[in-house]
Amino acid sequence: MDVVVDDREPKEGPLRFLRKMPKANVRVARLDVGDYLVDGRLVFERKTFADFATSVCDGRFFRQACNLASATHRPVVILEGNSGGTRISRESLQGAIITLTIILGIPMLRALDAAESARLMHYASRQMCRQVRGAVNRPGYRPKGKRKRQLQILQGLPGIGPTRAERLLE
Repeated sequence: MDVVVDDREPKEGPLRFLRKMPKANVRVARLDVGDYLVDGRLVFERKTFADFATSVCDGRFFRQACNLASATHRPVVILEGNSGGTRISRESLQGAIITLTIILGIPMLRALDAAESARLMHYASRQMCRQVRGAVNRPGYRPKGKRKRQLQILQGLPGIGPTRAERLLE
């Protein structure tokens, strides 16, 4: 996993946890948009709950979200922590989340702390690598037993139905 961390990000945040991860190549540089660029594909904007509330009030959040939406990389927002101590209405926060996720189409992930934010970036990196390689699991029914699994795999190929799959196995 290759991670570029914006040089304005605090050192006590996810950066220290990313550096401890095996096979993580982490470097610090100035990013035009977002806080973390992962594998040159995903750009993460990390917000603590307090910063999220403040940036919604002063309008900075919406500028950042629009910049993220127009980024060349796939944007993701991580909202870290809980709402304790913020002096903004729940409706205002929900409105900002609706704008971000539904109107701008940017996914939002929740994390308890900086360590979990780092893990979320790692998990997302692994999932994206699997998708690029075409190894994303097919959803739905998971057959039990070797023969049933073989039939399911064969039927996943174009032009192979149940009858042809049975004949191929025989």
